[in-house]
Amino acid sequence: MNILALFAHPDDETMLAGGTLAALAANGHAVHVLLATRGEGGENGEPPVCSLEALGQVRQAEADCAAKILGCQSLAFLDYIDPRIGPGDQLFAFEADFITLTSQIRNAVYSKSIQALITHGSNGEYGHPAHLLVHKAAVAAVQSMPESQPSVYTVQAGYVNHPKPRIMNPNDPAHLVLNISSVLETKIQAAYCHRTQHASFVRRPSQAAGRLLPLRDVILAEESLHRLMPAYQTGTSDPLFDSFPETMKMTVSG
Repeated sequence: MNILALFAHPDDETMLAGGTLAALAANGHAVHVLLATRGEGGENGEPPVCSLEALGQVRQAEADCAAKILGCQSLAFLDYIDPRIGPGDQLFAFEADFITLTSQIRNAVYSKSIQALITHGSNGEYGHPAHLLVHKAAVAAVQSMPESQPSVYTVQAGYVNHPKPRIMNPNDPAHLVLNISSVLETKIQAAYCHRTQHASFVRRPSQAAGRLLPLRDVILAEESLHRLMPAYQTGTSDPLFDSFPETMKMTVSG
């Protein structure tokens, strides 16, 4: 199966779905990663790993490192510019003509003969405007395809006792919850690639714990998927879901 993992920034592929992508790649599927931006508007590390001017180039290399560790066959960028974080940690979407963006996604699907597209959830995880934009563009791109539409799945789908509710998409009920312990070390090693983002990865969990946590302690060992298109029906077979070993499946619900 040819799979496209479409996300807004470097590290989204790892932190939101790294175990899922690693398991799919390990099972022989061709996983391709497409990122809208190089994350040049994000953090550059504590202490700084690089200058802000060099951040996009560095984060591109970090994404390449992570994609290779996850076993992905290719990594590409849509070359949009990630805007700087605003006052009060205000987040912004990248500037894009929506029709052009959907066309680029559609072309990526056609060029790789994609059968399954995995992307951000309808809530943008924690409401990130860039995540929301990518989600909407992905849906529009697939809907505009007259034939050979890939199935569309969203990450961090909602379920009871989600280990990190802040990044859960409550409007996307989980159709599959995965225990990714078999590929957790792969996900952790991919997260290590994203050096510029390590401080941001551990900040909130460390504040909650009252102590500085190591990176590996904050990497989620559970991931979930919602099948958005075509609508999932309980009891029906799904080629993507069926490709995961039964030992990884924690919950399947309608």
